[in-house]
Amino acid sequence: MKFTAEQIAGILEGEVVGNPMAEVFRLSKIEEGTEGSLTFLSNPKYLNYIYSTKASVTIVNETFVPESPLTTTLIKVQDAYAAFSKLLEFYNQVKLNKSGIEQPSFLSQSVKYGDNLYLGSFSYVGQNVVLGENVKIYPNCFIGDNVVIGDNVLLFAGAKIYSETVIGNNCTIHSGAIIGADGFGFAPNPDGTYTKIPQIGNVIIEDNVDIGSCTTIDRATMGSTIIRKGVKLDNQIQIAHNVEIGENTVIAAQTGVAGSTKIGKNGMIGGQVGISGHLNIGNNVRIQAQSGVGRNIKDNEILQGSPTFGYNDFSKSYVHFKNLPKIVAEIEELKKQILNQKNGNNG
Repeated sequence: MKFTAEQIAGILEGEVVGNPMAEVFRLSKIEEGTEGSLTFLSNPKYLNYIYSTKASVTIVNETFVPESPLTTTLIKVQDAYAAFSKLLEFYNQVKLNKSGIEQPSFLSQSVKYGDNLYLGSFSYVGQNVVLGENVKIYPNCFIGDNVVIGDNVLLFAGAKIYSETVIGNNCTIHSGAIIGADGFGFAPNPDGTYTKIPQIGNVIIEDNVDIGSCTTIDRATMGSTIIRKGVKLDNQIQIAHNVEIGENTVIAAQTGVAGSTKIGKNGMIGGQVGISGHLNIGNNVRIQAQSGVGRNIKDNEILQGSPTFGYNDFSKSYVHFKNLPKIVAEIEELKKQILNQKNGNNG
């Protein structure tokens, strides 16, 4: 899809300086611009590139005044970075604005769906499913029986939504994510074998939640595993059965949260964090990457280490840990000096 500089300026409420009919059909970095590409300049560190870029159109701040001739057409706006971000969102909406039911796919006769549904090839939608307005289901997705999905939800290729899951409005679930698989529940037997405990609960995902690729959220044993509104989950995260994650908490990749743990609002959890089960993590908590959490955490704590302790204490201790060989050598030297003094006094 092609756009002219004039059309883009209309979207951004900007001013064209140069050729208003210059056409673009791709986005690029300013240093990698080619004919037909659109880029932007907001960081002064990249100023020199505007004189050499081959991009057809460049978005700049309205205060920009070139010091040498340019080959790129300019669109002047109040804030180039914000304008480019707005354009990215617009571009994404256009790119993802698919509709219709592709074949082969399976849509149960009992399914209810709103306007502008897109169902990609080789997808399966089970019985009694309810889909809201503008739901986009990309190829090879699975949606089990009795699932409820709100408006403006994106399920990218290969996402799997197990039965009874409830998903709110404006959610994005990326490829390979699995929502509602059984929780890890097994009872040990006297002979060393295990008996599976049926997992009869579900998963509830509230509005404005983003879930990354290959992230798994287990259904509850009973009740619900709950992801509150505004939560952002990175790729390859494990959320176990009956976990609850509070509003607007963000969790980075490869983190694992064990069963029945409750995480509060507005938290920030780094990558590769391990959190034990049946804990209560407070609001506004910050947990640094690769930390191991095995205790309850109060509101507003900042933690690091495995097992975790206060971030400031960890930082001070780490300075000593790095210097441990030197410290040991100094202690050994002091021991020798003290021993020599004692031997000298005895002599």
